[in-house]
Amino acid sequence: SDWSADSWSDYGSRDKPGTTLGRTVPDGNVLFPDIFHTDHLLFYERFRAYQDYILADCKASEVKQFIAEYLGKVLEPSGWQAIWRTDVFEVLVGVVGVNFSALKAVVQLSEPFLCESQDGSFTLECMQELLELKEHQILLQELWVVYDESGEFDQTALAVEHVRFFYRCIWRTWDEEEEDEFDYFVRCVEPRLRLHYDVLEHRVPSGLVADYQNLLSQCEELYEKFLNVRNSISSNDSDSEEENVSMVEGLKLYDRVEHLKQKLKLIENPPLRYVFGYHKYGSLQAKGPRPTGARVAHVVPWTMTASLLQLLARDKLCPESCEGLVIQFHCDPLAAVNACYEGDRVIICPGHYVVDGVFRIADSVELEGYGLPDDVVIEKQGKGDNFFDCTGADIKISNLKLVQHDAVEGILNVHHGKTTLENCVLQCETTGITVRTSAELLMKNSDLYGAKGAGVEIYPGSACTLLHNGIHHCKEGILVKNFLDEDYEAPKITMVNNMIHNNEGYGVLLVRPVMAPEMKDASAQGAKGIFLFLEETPKTRNTQPTQAGDETACAEGSRQEQPGCVTDELELYKRPEPSEQTENNSEIANVLGAASAKKSQMHKKRLSELGFTEADDNLMSQEMFVSVEGNQFKWNGKGSFGIFLF
Repeated sequence: SDWSADSWSDYGSRDKPGTTLGRTVPDGNVLFPDIFHTDHLLFYERFRAYQDYILADCKASEVKQFIAEYLGKVLEPSGWQAIWRTDVFEVLVGVVGVNFSALKAVVQLSEPFLCESQDGSFTLECMQELLELKEHQILLQELWVVYDESGEFDQTALAVEHVRFFYRCIWRTWDEEEEDEFDYFVRCVEPRLRLHYDVLEHRVPSGLVADYQNLLSQCEELYEKFLNVRNSISSNDSDSEEENVSMVEGLKLYDRVEHLKQKLKLIENPPLRYVFGYHKYGSLQAKGPRPTGARVAHVVPWTMTASLLQLLARDKLCPESCEGLVIQFHCDPLAAVNACYEGDRVIICPGHYVVDGVFRIADSVELEGYGLPDDVVIEKQGKGDNFFDCTGADIKISNLKLVQHDAVEGILNVHHGKTTLENCVLQCETTGITVRTSAELLMKNSDLYGAKGAGVEIYPGSACTLLHNGIHHCKEGILVKNFLDEDYEAPKITMVNNMIHNNEGYGVLLVRPVMAPEMKDASAQGAKGIFLFLEETPKTRNTQPTQAGDETACAEGSRQEQPGCVTDELELYKRPEPSEQTENNSEIANVLGAASAKKSQMHKKRLSELGFTEADDNLMSQEMFVSVEGNQFKWNGKGSFGIFLF
């Protein structure tokens, strides 16, 4: 079939003779006729169809009506054939009418009778009986239009495809109960459509995709239970104890559904997608010590000469005694890491190594380059979620240059345990280093640049120490995430003598949920949904602190912007950077510390509500440990420090 870009349009010209769509041969053993190939439409084609022709500015309660009106304009009412597909059978039918308001086609079996089923039990008589039970009306999304060269049914095939895709990938059963004050396309269709194509184009980590599908399944199951409980209450007018129990159960189900819906919306929203962290590689098992008890030095030579071997023996392999030392040679770094047990050491000789795969390090091992970082380069090729996954208790990586390509998630992820990164260069392409909950990162004397996301992402409940590093030419320098979540402790952050410069956004950005007083302020201004608040601390401005939150009260000279809806591009107001670096460091420490104190207050309040009037000091020590000294912030596009509230 002709797949030229010019031929793909949702609304082709009827002036051109013949079809503008491709064809495909149905799978299976039955010789069904070819069908229109419409399930590979591009993002912009679906986007334009839903926005301009189908949904426009309709509300959630008007979706079905708008789709019916669209179908009435473009769908041929009869005279075309289709394959009716279900989970158990496929059968060829002819369309003799359309019930537009119900989004159904009126069909009859085609002659000759063509049917394929899993067990071969669907005979002509069975199918006729089934159609009679359905009054010969079939949902349009269950039909695949049979190919026709004339072009007469192009619009019909595309219209059916748009309806099918919408109800399979966009529509949620709870959407009808969305508030009608909002444009349904903007609020629901666009973010879900973008997420669908981000997943297709491998721009979303596989773990996050799995989490989204699990959340969606849970939400659908709970919502169905909620509907059943609600219907049982509405059909029973008695005020019995059983009725009261059902009401309590319904309220609990409603709260759980709303909680899951908010998590789904976070993942559907590109800027906030990674605020919702997910747990990955939790089941990755360490090998532990080698059964023989020996510890091995793994050597990766690009080329090995006698002089290089002598230098290795002198400097790395036998600085004191070679007795009992086991040495293994490998052709590439990934093979060496995969061969490691607890306590092993990998020494990589100078060279440029191209690796197609992911380094998953689950044991406490050392990985070091022999020479300067620019002399020992490991470059990733091929697609994958990320480059390095670290879950070992004590991992050390030093003297390497890591070059990332096509890693959806980032260049290095610390999921569990402690990872030390020393004297390394990290050339990123997507995000940089991520420090997950309960993990620890020590990064010193290293250089990180090029991340399209944040250079370093710090999750709640983690520990991150940054000493004498350069973090530059990223979208954000350092991102501290959502540590006010009641399920996690605050992170421990130490930043000393780092140079954070030339980042597109902020040098340091804090992301946290909006608190109740701030939400009230936002509601008073008429803004709803997920909001974006911005704060920054430019000492060069003589602005007065606002009262929106404790952070602004503690951060002298801070300023809060008006709330606004989050869009694809977070357009933050550009401000000049502070001139005095000392004030930058102290104000970042003050604001992070104040936000941490807020978490401690929340924790005390929860304990009080549970009846604990006195608490153990360790239980109450929830505040963030913050040490921010000697850092320099220069030429960051939006300033040294900012806060999002979502």
